[in-house]
Amino acid sequence: MQISKNFTNKLCQYPGHPSFITERDACGVGFIAQINHSPSHALILQALNALTCMEHRGGCSADGISGDGSGIMTQIPWKIILENVSQDSTYDLDYMGVANIFFPDKNFKSLHQICEWALEEEELSLVSWRNVPVDSSVIGKYASITQPVIQQLVVSSKLKGDCLERKLYITRKKIEKLIAQTLSAFNKQFYICSFSSRTIVYKGMVRSEVLSHYYLDLSNVMYKSNFVLYHRRFSTNTMPKWPLAQPMRLMAHNGEINTLLGNLNWMKSKEILLTHEYWHACQQILLPITNYENSDSANLDSVLELFVQSGKSPQESLMILIPESYKNQPALKNFPEIIDFYEYYDNLQEPWDGPALVVFSDGKIVGATLDRNGLRPARYSITNSGFISLSSEVGVSNFNENEVIQRGRLGPGQIFCVDIINNKVLDNWTVKQVIASKFPYKKWLQEYQKPFKPQEYLDNLTLNSIDISRLHTAFGYTNEDVELVIEHMASSAKEPTFCMGDDIPLAVLSEKPHLLYDYFKQRFAQVTNPAIDPLRESLVMSLNVYLGSKSNLLMPEDYMASSIKLESPIINEKELSSLYNYGFKVSSVSTYVSQLNKNSIDQAIFKICEKCADDVRSGVQVIILTDRTNELIKQQVFIPPLLIVGSVHHYLINNQLRHKVSLVVETAQCWNTHHFACLIGYGASAICPYVAFLTVRSWWYNSRTQKLMSKGKLPKLTITQSQDNYRIAIEKGLLKILSKMGISLLSSYHGAQIFEILGLNSQLVDIAFVGTTSRLNGITLDELFDHTINAYNSAFITILPKKLPNLGYVQYRPNAEYHINNPEMSKTLHKAVRNKDKELYSKYKLLLNDRPPTNLRDLLKFKSNKPSINLEKVESVESILKRFCTGGMSLGALSRETHETLAIAMNRIGGKSNSGEGGEDPSRFKIINDIDSFGMSKSFTHLKGLKRNDTASSAIKQIASGRFGVTPEYLVNAKQLEIKIAQGAKPGEGGQLPGKKVSPYIASLRNCKPGVTLISPPPHHDIYSIEDLAQLIFDLHQINPSAYVSVKLVAEVGIGTIAAGVAKGNADIIQISGHDGGTGASPLSSIKHAGSPWELGLTEVHQTLVENGLRERVILRVDGGLRTGRDIVLASLMGAEEFGFGTVAMIATGCVMARICHTNNCPVGVATQRQDLRNRYPGIPSDLVNFFLFIAQEVRQILAFLGYSSLKQIIGLGQLLSYNPKELNKTNYLNLETLLWQNDQSTSMYFHEAVHTNGSVLDNDLLKDINILSAINNQLDIIKKVKILNVDRAVGARIAGVIAKKYGNYGFNGNLQLNFDGVAGQSFGAFILKGMHLNLIGEANDYVGKGMNGGEIIISPIKNKHNNSSNQVIIGNTCLYGATGGYLFANGQAGERFAVRNSAAQAVVEGVGDHPCEYMTGGLVVVLGPSGRNIGAGMTGGLSYFLDENNDIFSKVNHEIISPQKIITREAEEQLKNIIELYEIKTKSNKAKIILNNWNYYLSMFWQMVPPSEKLSPLTNIEYSSFRAISR
Repeated sequence: MQISKNFTNKLCQYPGHPSFITERDACGVGFIAQINHSPSHALILQALNALTCMEHRGGCSADGISGDGSGIMTQIPWKIILENVSQDSTYDLDYMGVANIFFPDKNFKSLHQICEWALEEEELSLVSWRNVPVDSSVIGKYASITQPVIQQLVVSSKLKGDCLERKLYITRKKIEKLIAQTLSAFNKQFYICSFSSRTIVYKGMVRSEVLSHYYLDLSNVMYKSNFVLYHRRFSTNTMPKWPLAQPMRLMAHNGEINTLLGNLNWMKSKEILLTHEYWHACQQILLPITNYENSDSANLDSVLELFVQSGKSPQESLMILIPESYKNQPALKNFPEIIDFYEYYDNLQEPWDGPALVVFSDGKIVGATLDRNGLRPARYSITNSGFISLSSEVGVSNFNENEVIQRGRLGPGQIFCVDIINNKVLDNWTVKQVIASKFPYKKWLQEYQKPFKPQEYLDNLTLNSIDISRLHTAFGYTNEDVELVIEHMASSAKEPTFCMGDDIPLAVLSEKPHLLYDYFKQRFAQVTNPAIDPLRESLVMSLNVYLGSKSNLLMPEDYMASSIKLESPIINEKELSSLYNYGFKVSSVSTYVSQLNKNSIDQAIFKICEKCADDVRSGVQVIILTDRTNELIKQQVFIPPLLIVGSVHHYLINNQLRHKVSLVVETAQCWNTHHFACLIGYGASAICPYVAFLTVRSWWYNSRTQKLMSKGKLPKLTITQSQDNYRIAIEKGLLKILSKMGISLLSSYHGAQIFEILGLNSQLVDIAFVGTTSRLNGITLDELFDHTINAYNSAFITILPKKLPNLGYVQYRPNAEYHINNPEMSKTLHKAVRNKDKELYSKYKLLLNDRPPTNLRDLLKFKSNKPSINLEKVESVESILKRFCTGGMSLGALSRETHETLAIAMNRIGGKSNSGEGGEDPSRFKIINDIDSFGMSKSFTHLKGLKRNDTASSAIKQIASGRFGVTPEYLVNAKQLEIKIAQGAKPGEGGQLPGKKVSPYIASLRNCKPGVTLISPPPHHDIYSIEDLAQLIFDLHQINPSAYVSVKLVAEVGIGTIAAGVAKGNADIIQISGHDGGTGASPLSSIKHAGSPWELGLTEVHQTLVENGLRERVILRVDGGLRTGRDIVLASLMGAEEFGFGTVAMIATGCVMARICHTNNCPVGVATQRQDLRNRYPGIPSDLVNFFLFIAQEVRQILAFLGYSSLKQIIGLGQLLSYNPKELNKTNYLNLETLLWQNDQSTSMYFHEAVHTNGSVLDNDLLKDINILSAINNQLDIIKKVKILNVDRAVGARIAGVIAKKYGNYGFNGNLQLNFDGVAGQSFGAFILKGMHLNLIGEANDYVGKGMNGGEIIISPIKNKHNNSSNQVIIGNTCLYGATGGYLFANGQAGERFAVRNSAAQAVVEGVGDHPCEYMTGGLVVVLGPSGRNIGAGMTGGLSYFLDENNDIFSKVNHEIISPQKIITREAEEQLKNIIELYEIKTKSNKAKIILNNWNYYLSMFWQMVPPSEKLSPLTNIEYSSFRAISR
């Protein structure tokens, strides 16, 4: 679908490449191949059927018919293509090729002429033009608007094989270039899907099932092939286009490249370098290799194509572009040559990092590879008749079960290929060994690569305190920077933690000085790809960087290994000096300029850039950009390091020199993690923060520090340890910043520019930050230079203050930076709501409305062309109150008193409270009916001010990544179910509830042990992509079909495209949170530097949805710093229908903003579990009710003034907003046009009201069975046989919801025995509970047993003569996620992340992938087969047992928390034996039978994984056992 030109133009108005924020997708993908067979049409039909079976993994446009895209790649069906060619001619097919081309519907002739001219130039003969037969009646309205004319160009040549493929490649590139240059108006409508002598691509903007109806060729029995690649697209790019459907020319991609801009910048720089003997005569025709306007998949395909056409195989090319995590990989110990291969290319090619399942073919090989984290499912089956199927799901291909000899899956970083020419199936190690043995990589590395040698830290102070203070002042340090940040890191090796969000003005609005870094907001992963846990999954992450020039990896040579390998980008002063000792040519360039250059700063920057370019041309390989000087000179000033590194980086890219040099920055103006991330993101390879290290040394030598150390109030550290702590803290912080974007490698983050700019002028962006989005314009280069000079010159006053200024950026201080949540505001609000005092509320309102500009909305004002109306004509207060919600604050982070008071207040006004992620006591789901005349209840003795018919149930119940307390009963008692993707104060990050907050009551709700810290993972482990989110939405609609499902996102550039995908995924509500939201605890850098204002996010989402006909599918909710009725009306005009209140709601009920939530010491009992402090809690429900009454009344007054009678009438009416120019301290060039978007008046707005449904599902059919209904209603036993397919998803969840609504989690005493036969779709057995028994003969996809609470799931394979179930994969990834009870027995292997966040379920399987038992807090897991890496990461409770037949389990354990031990107590032996016996009875497992029959032999092979909470148990500790130790 095309969005309006208006929106496209707006995107182009501010710097930044639109494709990076509007081209995202995910999908279902796979291939089918056959060996030792002739090409067949049956294979085409099989592939089309497989594609149709994955329709639910795709998306549709607003018309419900136009698909986001689907397609296939096959061998060329020459019989069809040559059917109408003259019979007089005979052609040798080896010498022929065909192009499949999308043409615009006009100007055919000139486009044909260009194509034919290019053929002639390249000595190719035109055989024919063929019109591809299509049926346009089957496509949707949006697809038909952009439908191309599709023709095939058939050519012949004197060449064949690879030579012909290269010729066709060059010809296609020449045609594309000519059309771009001569007929640019048609360039984007003209697209060559494929041009090859081996393969052809049929694709389009259609749904899977429509593809073969649209392309009539596909139904022709003469269409035959030996392989088919297929792809179904789910586009969160809201402008699905025909060319963006996949497969591309060599591959089909399910995933997202997170580092795209960096990859493209580096590719642009290296283009001149990437030569090959094949291209000597035509190098320029190939350029540019990539295109900033294309999607990530299209660009990856372009680079892959270059590599392949230059002689590399597709599998080698993808090993270079998407390398596996080869460090800490026990399986690679036997393959050192593979490690050497990866090490060699690590320096030459930055990885294209992000979740990816790539299927590929060059016509000779068909295969698939998975990203280093294994973040996409890929299951395969092989039959003895030579049939191979690999797909995102099992159950999509039909074949004889008795012929299946292997069922497997791709693990992280693995590759799997079928050699079509030689009729071979190639496994991961075979492929990689052959490729890694082509060259002596180890020898090359030993000869040329130089490992960087760490140097000692300086241990003396060469400057006195006055000189240090002068340095601090000149470079912009404040007291908070030194004491809260640097000194904290030096003492603890951790980033500082803070809470309650960011409530100071944006840097561009602030009256106080800010560094250039403060205008940059870190971007983060949400929905389309997952964040990573840098602590628990550190094995896939790396901070390695390489210094030196890059060479031509198309033609590898020994000298190309020449580089300096650093383990970290942070280097100390001695290490910087040592760079001159490695045999590399190094130059140092000063970044100081004269202050007299004030009016020509751009020229001064240009001179530095040109000096760097000259150095590179003279052979310099490492440039050190430095602001270090022997003494500060008043007439000079440094160029901010971020500005100069970005400027030099882009200047060298534009001059195609960047690949020849590494940039190292030696700077005083870099001390926190965000600073380092910015410098690396814009091109720095290494950084020496010399003043930060000096500050640490100064702190260590301070007598006060030594005194605190001697008294034990600070850890006793040496001066070396202090500096090392600082470096470690920065490194951890960098890993967290990478991981929140889903990036594993610093080498991929390097130059990737993953930021949004808030408040810098396009002139600045064009010089140093090309490609980064800056929607607000703002500070110019001259203004920035003035600010830098003013700060610098303040260091030269005669007498410097003894302490650095404390500007109050973090903690509120009188006369410092303005904080919205200041004491005067809080006190005024407390008095207003407690006394129901309108005058005090007016004062509160005045304090907020007359504040200095703090948020973007403070620069907007209302305008209306309608006369004001009487207040009586405006909708009622009660009607407005229904639109109000409180933020998601968990019981655990908050006290029980606060949490329940908020819920009761919101229920009284008809609004909605939000449970947060900690679960909820079932006693709250009922009306409180024992309230006395004093407002007290015996059931809720801790509450005050209760009224008759109060209820403490939160209307919105949250499903967060930790899944704490998410049970069937919890889910069915919700009016809304909120999926929290991200949190405003720390988007892209997880969290944790400190052990001291996990009281026995909290532990009982969260199914864990008291006193044990609880970890919330950064991602939802069942949301690695948009189709995964759609699946979770489906699951929740299954168990509670009457509840709205909401998805909480955080504002960032590109959120509109994400929200469009969420709307297509069947969400009912999308919530947009601002960056300034509160939180219980978060790293300070995240609070300050991640996310964007909700005004930008909301406007973008509303605009995108309206433009694409999706707005009526969802309700839009906004939260983040809403405090007045004015905020509500402004948000409505930007598109919001509902409004969330977090921090201010807590203030209204008694919070005093002590900002110590994370310490469990809240002085007023709001955010603590300490009973003594909870007793002080002052709040009652009427306080919050009064606050919302004031807000609603203010909304009514504004509506009356504007001339409208309801909020509904003004939703999205941007024309009622105008810019309110206010004098800003920093710039006169701020532009808020992006917030003033006006909807076309002719477009009438419709709003979403009814809950979306899942349509017809298998559970509904089962619930129509009178016998099953009777068994549920009368608690009887029943057995039923059921056929199941992969399209039957979340089977059991709806039945579980019906039972939970009637009986709760544990009240059902009947037994439903459902015996399934076939292949289960995703989420089989999700949320089932006691009394439900699901038995499946067949196999299942991802998320089996998700959230199961009881009952049992038994899965066994179909028996056949080839079947050794222990070696077969039977269930998918992330099974048992968040389970709270029940049994899962699977007679086969599971995928990645088995039993992640399991808290009570018991399970036995015969093998698992990486990350098993991650974050587990309870339950029992037994693995009777092989395991992947990272066992038990973040596991704080429960027990697991791993059978170690290959003696490799110990090396795969994450030892951070758990301790592996052999079985040492009789109780443990009995526990293990009993569950294996039960498993054998249920599944008839051969492996279990062998183990039980040889128990003493196998017992010694088991490892028991023991978290600290289980160490004092008879199951783990002989001292607590009732028996003597087991004898060996």
